[in-house]
Amino acid sequence: MTLVLPPRLTASAESVRAAAGRRGLPTVQLPDFTVPPGLRAGHLHAGPGFADAVAPALGIAPLEAPEGWLARLPREFTRREVRATPVGEAYALRRPAFVKSPNDKGIRAMVYADGSRLPGPDAVDPATTVLVSDVVEFTAEYRLFVLDGAVRGGSRYGERGRLALGPLPSDAARFGADLLAAHADTLPSAVVVDVGTVDGGWAVVEANAAWASGLYTTDPDTALDVVLRAAGPHAALAARDRPFVRRAAGME
Repeated sequence: MTLVLPPRLTASAESVRAAAGRRGLPTVQLPDFTVPPGLRAGHLHAGPGFADAVAPALGIAPLEAPEGWLARLPREFTRREVRATPVGEAYALRRPAFVKSPNDKGIRAMVYADGSRLPGPDAVDPATTVLVSDVVEFTAEYRLFVLDGAVRGGSRYGERGRLALGPLPSDAARFGADLLAAHADTLPSAVVVDVGTVDGGWAVVEANAAWASGLYTTDPDTALDVVLRAAGPHAALAARDRPFVRRAAGME
């Protein structure tokens, strides 16, 4: 079944396309966000905007974590306070906080001095959910590609806020396994989870849609397995994944 790619390819998308080619899986790169007549495809690897534009027409079900997933994790896995709240309420913040959109990049992920620095109601709907968390410094960050509740592969992608590619250490994979043992049922069957070290311990950074995530140094063939499940045919969707279909794609 064909894998659809967006007009501009990242290095990760190039790697995914190459991995698909090695399996004999056809790929097509669209020139824009319009689905051409007669195109039949069952998977995609692209950003949220492209997915929202093409997934409904192609019958693809992009999976992602719930908006409040990180905020609902026990503190033992986050090592910081994280709240999911409407951005309209976050305007009342009177302290520095790290604020981001849960699954998109609509609100830039960064530390805001207070709520007055957030995009105003003229730029974003006040009901839009944001994640508000304590300001912490991750000394190292790792990406885990997860399939059926198990860590299938991953890589290091950062150190102290800077890009730093490297292999996935066993203790990062072990922390991911502990997290999944307790909370795999709160995530789709195919997803990316970022974890890292903070204050000498392990913590979850965030969850991301595998179909929109960079590979860094993750084995492309391993990542492809996760991507294909994370954005596959709606008709083949397992019952346990139905709650995790991206709402913006119009496929509830």
